[in-house]
Amino acid sequence: MEDVSTTTAITARESGASAKHRLLVWTALLILTLAALAMVLTPAWLIQPFRPQSQTGLAVSYMLRRWSPLFTVLDLIIVLALIVWLWRKARRWWRKSLLVLLLGLTILATWFARQNHFEWMFNPLPAAAYARAGEVDFLADNDMVLAIEVNGEAVAYPVRLMAYHHLVEDTVGGVPIVATY
Repeated sequence: MEDVSTTTAITARESGASAKHRLLVWTALLILTLAALAMVLTPAWLIQPFRPQSQTGLAVSYMLRRWSPLFTVLDLIIVLALIVWLWRKARRWWRKSLLVLLLGLTILATWFARQNHFEWMFNPLPAAAYARAGEVDFLADNDMVLAIEVNGEAVAYPVRLMAYHHLVEDTVGGVPIVATY
């Protein structure tokens, strides 16, 4: 009788320690997933086009962009190991679903760390065409322009449009140019 109660007490103690260990692993898994997401989403939030940015915000963004590819791969490896360990012990479907969700978010962050989301926002115009200022209805007399004259030919590019696309390739006066803003 004494052996059964001793075995039960040891099993209960091990079960309590195991539950604490699982809780610690779940917490680490959640923190690692959130850290990977923060690593890639913070620069996208801090560097928003057409909004003022601080020197500190830019420095933080560039530092995170520089380190996020390495950090997210290491993060993904650790998250994957923790998920494999927890998967064997997860008996309920919703726990396994949560593990899959956390893995998916970490994979997404790892992929996003290797993307330049600004390229998605500032797509070049596929068939840009030029027109005289008097022929268009989107140009006002007081709009700022970038202007150039080469070999007697003058052109102007509206700053409002340059602020979005940042780059114009053109030929002015027979000379190929690139205008940027």
